[in-house]
Amino acid sequence: MSIVAVVGADELGGSIAHKLAGRGRCAAVRLIDPAGGIAAGKALDIRQAGPVEGFHTRVTAHDDLDAAGGADVVVLAGPADGADAGGGDEAALAALRRLRLVARHAVCVCAGVGHRGLVGRAVAELGMPRRQVLGTAPAALQSALRAIVALELRCSAADVSLAVLGAPPDRLVVPWSAATARGCPLGHLLEPPRLARLRDRARLVWPPGPYALASVTARACEAVAAGAGPRAMSCFTVLDGELGARRTVAAVTVELGPTGVTRILEPALTVQERVQLETALLAGQD
Repeated sequence: MSIVAVVGADELGGSIAHKLAGRGRCAAVRLIDPAGGIAAGKALDIRQAGPVEGFHTRVTAHDDLDAAGGADVVVLAGPADGADAGGGDEAALAALRRLRLVARHAVCVCAGVGHRGLVGRAVAELGMPRRQVLGTAPAALQSALRAIVALELRCSAADVSLAVLGAPPDRLVVPWSAATARGCPLGHLLEPPRLARLRDRARLVWPPGPYALASVTARACEAVAAGAGPRAMSCFTVLDGELGARRTVAAVTVELGPTGVTRILEPALTVQERVQLETALLAGQD
């Protein structure tokens, strides 16, 4: 079984460590933060929840990035002291630079809502292979949109399928033409005014909260490191020719496997949706 290092013991980092431990598909979770006391307290709390929730994952706390050595996946969250809450500035890039030395072969999962730029800088400035670094915030947004569609239709969110593309929130593209519920196109289930209201609400659910982010990040980690098999997810990744864009970070549907992003899946789009996506990708190249 695998090792996941979670860098940052803020609310998001603690939630990710707890979610990974509770699912029990990783051998160990290392929670790393310069505020070692806070990380230690959260790690202890997670371990003490084990007997109640029935998991036995080894959760440890560390105050130095060297503890990420040997990890299969490194997750970037935010520092416990609240500094760099956006997650995409020089401090986060510096942490990634150091992590490249101690965990060079680990896949890096950037879990914060502000990490789209960090994904691009990791590839452009640090030379990371683009398959090896990704951001999971789009998958959390996708989950939120499935939830509001399910509320509208009074069905289970598990019955709803839709994609999140582009660069949310300002350049978000949702291919509503391909969205379904219980296998039926939404356009057949909702009158145009109701579908229009859903479109208008889509940008309002950004940013997703820490629990949604933690849930999708844990599943991304499992797809990479826990032998869970390929998983299709909406993620931030660097495009280099796909969808007609180069050196552009965008939310697209990818297939995740042991090496990170193994494939970028081509979306089914109407002519209007394709123009919207091309416009969003072109803006992302500026």
